[in-house]
Amino acid sequence: MTMTVNNEISGIDDRMNETTKYLVALDVDGTLVDHDGIMTDGVRAAAQAVVDAGHHVIIATGRSLGALLPIVEAIGLRRGYGVCSNGGVTIRLDPELADGYEVIERVTFDPAPALTVLREKVPGARFALEDADGNFLSTSRFQDGSFGIEARGVDFHHLLEAKAVRVVVNSAEASTQEFADAIAAAGLHGVTYAIGWSAWLDIAADGVTKASALEVLRASLNIDSALTVAVGDGSNDIEMLRWAARGVAMGQAEDDVKAAASEVTASVYDDGAAAILRSLV
Repeated sequence: MTMTVNNEISGIDDRMNETTKYLVALDVDGTLVDHDGIMTDGVRAAAQAVVDAGHHVIIATGRSLGALLPIVEAIGLRRGYGVCSNGGVTIRLDPELADGYEVIERVTFDPAPALTVLREKVPGARFALEDADGNFLSTSRFQDGSFGIEARGVDFHHLLEAKAVRVVVNSAEASTQEFADAIAAAGLHGVTYAIGWSAWLDIAADGVTKASALEVLRASLNIDSALTVAVGDGSNDIEMLRWAARGVAMGQAEDDVKAAASEVTASVYDDGAAAILRSLV
C-alpha cells in the first residue's frame, strides 16, 4: 500500500489564523443538505454567518471533489480548506488560484485485494473508483452525484490495476442488512471503510478518515484541539465526531453515530445544523 500522509501540508495559508476562533467541520449529505440534495435558506445563512465571523469552516464529506465544490460555493466559502473522499483528498481554497482551489493532499492505496474479495462476496455489485488523478472509473454504467464527474466505464480488471483514492461498492439487489452482512463476511483488511444508509460502501486507504485529514489541518494551522466542532450524521462521521471537542450528531442519525457525539441536534429536515452554527456566532 502506498500512502502519502504528512504531518504538515504544503500550501497551508497561515493568514487564516488571524481571525479564526473555531475549526468547524461540516458533513454535507444528511447535515447541510437533505437526501434530495436540498440546502435550506436557514442552513445556508447560518453557515455563511460562521464563515463571515472568521471561523475555519471546513466541509468534510464523503463526496469527491467535483461534488464538494458546489457546497463550498453555496455557503460563500472562498478561502480555507475542504476535505473530500472521506479524508482521501484535501484542498486549499483561494480565489487567487486559477480554479479557485488546489489539491494539497491525495492519499492513494492498492484497491485490488478489497475489490477481489468484494466481487466474490457481493455478487452483482457495481464498483466505482476515484483514481490518483481525480478520474472516476466504474463498472455496469455506475454513476452517482457524489462522484462529482461522469464516471468512465471500464471492465472490472481495469479497476484492479489503478491506484485508488476512493472505492465505492453498491448493490441494487441486496437489502441494506444483506449488504452489511456480506461486507462483514468479506473481512476487509488494510483499508478503512464505512457502510452508508443504503447498500453502499465507501473504501479509503487504511487509517484515512475525515478525522485524520482534519487533524492534519488542525495541527498545521496550530488550532487548539479544544476549539474544534464537527457536525455529521453517518457512519463515516463517527471518527470525526469523536475527534472534535464538540461533536454533534444530527437528529436522524443512527444510534451508533449519536453515541460517538457529545451532543445531538435536530434532524436535517428541521435545520439541525443551522442551530449549531448559529450558536457559534
